[in-house]
Amino acid sequence: MKKHILAISLILVVLLAAAIFYFGRGDTARLSPGEDVGKEPRFTTPRSEAIPTINIAEVDRWKAGQSPTPANGLSIARFADGLDHPRSILRLPNGDILVAETNSPPRPATGITGRVMAYLMDKAGAGAPSANRITLLRDKDGDGRPELRSVLLSGLNSPYGMALVGDTLYVANTDALMAFPYKEGDTRITAAGRKILNLPAQAPNMHWTRSLAASPEGLLYVGVGSNSNIAENGLESEQNRAAVLEVNPKTGYYRIFAAGLRNPVGLAFEPNSGALWGVVNERDMLGSDLVPDYLTRVEFGAFYGWPWNYWGGYEDRRVQPQRPEVREYTKRPDYALGNHVAPLGLTFAQDLKLGAGFTNGAFIGLHGSWNRKPAAGYKVVFVPFADNGEAGKGKPVDVLTGFLSADGKAHGRPVDVSADATGALLVSDDVGGVIWRVSAKN
Repeated sequence: MKKHILAISLILVVLLAAAIFYFGRGDTARLSPGEDVGKEPRFTTPRSEAIPTINIAEVDRWKAGQSPTPANGLSIARFADGLDHPRSILRLPNGDILVAETNSPPRPATGITGRVMAYLMDKAGAGAPSANRITLLRDKDGDGRPELRSVLLSGLNSPYGMALVGDTLYVANTDALMAFPYKEGDTRITAAGRKILNLPAQAPNMHWTRSLAASPEGLLYVGVGSNSNIAENGLESEQNRAAVLEVNPKTGYYRIFAAGLRNPVGLAFEPNSGALWGVVNERDMLGSDLVPDYLTRVEFGAFYGWPWNYWGGYEDRRVQPQRPEVREYTKRPDYALGNHVAPLGLTFAQDLKLGAGFTNGAFIGLHGSWNRKPAAGYKVVFVPFADNGEAGKGKPVDVLTGFLSADGKAHGRPVDVSADATGALLVSDDVGGVIWRVSAKN
């Protein structure tokens, strides 16, 4: 019996190694750098991948004294470290910083594909159980290092989005929008949360993050990603997904505000126009040169194409049955961020003081690719905006780079971006376990 079990184990190991080798070959990008970004990105013929290209950077975490590389005129320092997979950030009115220490809910690693993906997630530094907490960081003297660190909330369920409206802190768990009482200066909330709304989290819960933004009127906007790549699990599993939901927290009433957004992660209100904008992760397995992830104004009642088409009408013929009639009603995104760059964090420049080149526009954390060769993303960029609240015609400007080593290993991966009380830019780095602070040089 023991020999039999050993033989089976060896076969599984060989199959796993063979699958990883095969997946790792994949498709290589042919576009030149910069052709897949901006208001008019270049589109290529789809190169369908029956077996996906998998190119996840192996983790080699920051050593003492190492840091990402800021743009000219900027400096960088560690704001906080030793965090457990820090993701979204929220600055409170008194200057306290909240960070969600969180990860995907447990997923069973069954079958060869499941085992391969579990192995690769471990390799990427994303395989650990979720800490399921929100931590408060207080830098009262403004010197760029918090004197106080406290667990504000614990026992959550893969929390992500956070928003404060009045004396209520809203937290978007993967399966529910929750409300907690908050008083300025609180360092610990022990009161039980109140559920406002169930959020879809049925297996496999492929895109588990639930982003959150509050309007000046106190309405909440929740980004819910799809439960698949291109609805291959059936449209019935996509109810209230691939969408931004608008929620009245006083009544619990909600509606789909915008649809066809495969995975809308970062949400923020643009200060000049007052419009809601978001960054969206587009579909995979059409080759390393498709499809560009994007930044866009999120308009009420708009449909952005997923799963049937992308970028305003390019049909994805893998999706069955086809719906050619929806092309007429598909809104084109505003600005391409690049193919497979995985944008997660979004904030606008109004509260930042980084110098003349960064006064009007959007800062975006590009978490980094998995379905592309060579790797893309792994940096923070700035997209200039016009005074009328529209994304500019230029290319994104690199703000923070160097997350990948010279040999392609990941020291860290940027996630969310936010301003601190002094006007510096905070960047969460989930793999590095760090929040970086980027400021203007004196």
